[in-house]
Amino acid sequence: MQGSKGLGAEFGRKVSKTNNSGGWAGTHFHTAYAQALVTSKPFLDTLEAVDLWHSRRQGFGKNHKANDVAGVGDATKAGNMLWVTMRAPSAALTGGRRRVLGAAGRGGARSRRSPGAAALEAAAAGSGAMGSGAAGSGAAGGPGHGAPLCPCPSPPPPPSAPRCPRGTRRLSETGAGTRRSEGAAGRGGLRAAASLPHIARGRGEEGGGRRSPCLLVALRPRNVEAERERFFRASFAYDPQFEYAEPVPAAVLDKYGAASDRFVAQAIRIIRAVLEKYGTYESFEVATGGRLLSKCQIWSVIRKYMQKEGCAGEVVVQLTDDLLSQAVMMVEDSRPTLAINLAGARQHWLEGMLRHEIGTHYIRGVNNTRQPWHSSEGRKQYSLKPANPTEEGLASLHSVLFRKQPFLWRAALLYYTIERASRLSFSALFQDLEQYVQDAGVRWEYCVRAKRGQTDTSQPGCFSKDQVYLDGILRILRHRQTIDFPLLAALGKVSYEDVNRLKKFGVLEKTRIPHFMQDLERYMKQLDHIVTTNGLNEEELEQLLPD
Repeated sequence: MQGSKGLGAEFGRKVSKTNNSGGWAGTHFHTAYAQALVTSKPFLDTLEAVDLWHSRRQGFGKNHKANDVAGVGDATKAGNMLWVTMRAPSAALTGGRRRVLGAAGRGGARSRRSPGAAALEAAAAGSGAMGSGAAGSGAAGGPGHGAPLCPCPSPPPPPSAPRCPRGTRRLSETGAGTRRSEGAAGRGGLRAAASLPHIARGRGEEGGGRRSPCLLVALRPRNVEAERERFFRASFAYDPQFEYAEPVPAAVLDKYGAASDRFVAQAIRIIRAVLEKYGTYESFEVATGGRLLSKCQIWSVIRKYMQKEGCAGEVVVQLTDDLLSQAVMMVEDSRPTLAINLAGARQHWLEGMLRHEIGTHYIRGVNNTRQPWHSSEGRKQYSLKPANPTEEGLASLHSVLFRKQPFLWRAALLYYTIERASRLSFSALFQDLEQYVQDAGVRWEYCVRAKRGQTDTSQPGCFSKDQVYLDGILRILRHRQTIDFPLLAALGKVSYEDVNRLKKFGVLEKTRIPHFMQDLERYMKQLDHIVTTNGLNEEELEQLLPD
């Protein structure tokens, strides 16, 4: 068996010789892949190298010579760094692509439990998942135009390895013969495989029982595609009859069954400000979101962001088209897992989504495990207020942070849609949203989000959870001059209202602060810019939310 450099170089050379973008390369990859797994040696990340190679061919037609030569270097470089192993997919997100970014070492190594994973387990047990309904201004699952997705092959595992369904992977990065210290990992370098988070079973899982899917996934109707087709075939004059894989708990429906109209005027003003500037939502999406990214480009952005936050190798990342939200942070196979909706991964929005999910939810979760209120008993002992709406409001602000035009479109439209859903049927809601969104596919997704949990959508009713985004945003902006934002991140899953009271009890040693919060002066200026861009003002916020 050759070393990793030899394998990478050989594969790069052989791929460059063939003008058939399928046959030989796939055969060679499957053979070498099986050998690499059996010997536990680093191997070429064919997934990305072949994706890059294919995209060059598609872009330049039959004249491949120059592109194939360039592909040799890319394939060789990848072969020296990366190794793909197969993993079982999520039961709720079948077909998604999953990787652990930034890990090094043997793929079969058992992982230690990490504070971040434990935090997500606690969050998942309490609320099901941390969803990113406002993690970017694009429509969840909405159609878009951009670069085609890369045709990533899914090789089968060797006979000696456990059999896993196709479509999911764990990616390990390793330097060619380079040792990585724990200190380097803490600065965003590559981490050993042993540092990958592992979560112990909760009490309800003893005996090997599998956790139910997270709340946001469980609430996706299992017949949503069939009902979508029927709805469109009826020219939008039909109210979908949704079915669910599991009964939606009555307690969940009761908790999120009532909508608020407190901030409807502000939501409408934000929506109209966007339309006045861009004409239509579709123009806004193209102008501010940019093109859709390929899977290869998505992996690259994610890897770089993880390194910025010093958490490379800690979070499993899964790409899927089976989410109603832009992304969701959850626990999957006992590890913190970020599922990203491919339809919302746009050029200028993806990093905002990562600031939402990793820079806010994950980092606050890690910090929370160090605090004396990390358990439900601890929260009661210190009389903590609920983490929301602070949690989602802060994350949603981070989604649009540093944009030239940080419009809060998505949070505003979700708030408005839910308020209207509480009064209207599905078809009437769909018609009402046409004044703001012309794209029927985008409107469908917003309506499904607002009506999820319902079976007969001809009745008024809503799932109000998504109103938390705008609610939290406005509360944080109202008090932004008095909030200690680094401390809000360091203390974990706490409300901004509890920060000053808790700081004398908090454990601040080794807590993490998001990289974008390090320059606090710049951060505060961006919050002021968000206020101005969205037509808000101090006097109005004080009247809406008096002390």
